Amino acid sequence: MTLRTPVSLLWFLNLLLAASVASAQGVEPYPQAFTNRLFYPQTAMSPPGTNVPFADPDLGGVMVRVTDGNLNPKLPDSFFRNPPEDVNEWSMDDSKFFVSGASSTTMAFAFNPDTMTVSALPGAGAGGGLSVPLRDGPTFSFTDPDLMYGTALNAPLQIATYRFSTGKAQTIYDTTMCGTQPPLVAGPKVSSVDVTISNDDNRIVITAGGPAAGAEPFVIVYDQTLGCRWYNTETGQIGGQWGPTGQATTPDRFRTNHAKISGNGQFSRIGVGSGGFYVWDVTSLNVTACKDRGGPQCSGYSALGYDTYINAPGFVDELNTYRRPLNDLTDWTPLINPLPQPYYTGMAKNFAWNDGRLDTSFPVCATLYSPKGDPDVKQPYDGEVVCIETDGIASTVWRFAHHRDIWAGKQFYWTLPYGNLSLDGRWFAFTSSWDEQLGTFWGESNAPRTDVFILKLQ
Repeated sequence: MTLRTPVSLLWFLNLLLAASVASAQGVEPYPQAFTNRLFYPQTAMSPPGTNVPFADPDLGGVMVRVTDGNLNPKLPDSFFRNPPEDVNEWSMDDSKFFVSGASSTTMAFAFNPDTMTVSALPGAGAGGGLSVPLRDGPTFSFTDPDLMYGTALNAPLQIATYRFSTGKAQTIYDTTMCGTQPPLVAGPKVSSVDVTISNDDNRIVITAGGPAAGAEPFVIVYDQTLGCRWYNTETGQIGGQWGPTGQATTPDRFRTNHAKISGNGQFSRIGVGSGGFYVWDVTSLNVTACKDRGGPQCSGYSALGYDTYINAPGFVDELNTYRRPLNDLTDWTPLINPLPQPYYTGMAKNFAWNDGRLDTSFPVCATLYSPKGDPDVKQPYDGEVVCIETDGIASTVWRFAHHRDIWAGKQFYWTLPYGNLSLDGRWFAFTSSWDEQLGTFWGESNAPRTDVFILKLQ
């Protein structure tokens, strides 16, 4: 395999500069990454071929392109993307990962971390992707590299697993048996959204009962030892087979768009749209609102940890990022403190974090992108993949590569540059239209195609 690594003198000098400030960092998981605030213009670059590692010409990060328009012969020129934050896209040993695609397909692949080579898994079809028989949005196990969790392909209210060694999907719990009020009843207009799991695989959370995300009335928690528990966000009622029952402590009534489980299995972050969220301590009736009114700065994309929460609401500086305990949402701590000047604005962020999943202090990583779809890279951090120190010892920002995605939000939401971390924090898969050079997707008024790329964090 030929490894194309264009390295300039500027890149080498800045590598030395990055190393020179290592002593100021609390941790040094990424010794080859830049940690300065210099501006690196984005070099024009044609789309690389698949399965050939190459280096970002500006920041030096080594990447490989995973997908292209020929990957799914049944749907040629389809788009491919990463799952949203808080889902395990990677098996715990880095040997497998999956991507999502058109028509809600989920395709899994084998990965060799030593060579950055992507290959087909046993049973894969033409094109090399193994079609996973779970609904869109599954997640790998935290404890078993052979196992995935999700909902059944044709039964969205059934929590299921898929085992790669047998090629079999199996239902482990039917949420219509949870005892919700009113009862959950399967039907053509009843869906579920999200499948996230605690870091011991014991607790699984989905939202369910409505026609789509944003209209789901139930947050369902399935504990593989204790059974099912539920929260009706429209009525405020909480019940189930374990824990206290009664009315939630918040008087607010709403429908949900997404619910995620914390790494320790105690909290569920419940999304209701822009401007805030709710946290339910699933062992109790306690539901706490986090809204921007009053100054807690709760908006923006986020990441959920073991017992903490990270978000960057775009306040003062685009990299201003807060960490707060889930049991006290008002107690936020800035990760970058003090914020260096000049302040930079204009970029939104998507986060990926495995810190809380393993009860350690892993950096949180992010893609920075223009919410207006501006393709220009004008200042430091524009269009970059970065990671931010979270241990409180220092405020290091590691910089790896330009992701070259342009969000065409008004045309097609899934051009968003979602990113996802491997559990060891060494691999970052992300979605990119590569400066809209990958062609168009026939399914959304000829929207820009996107593919999945893998970046080595080092």
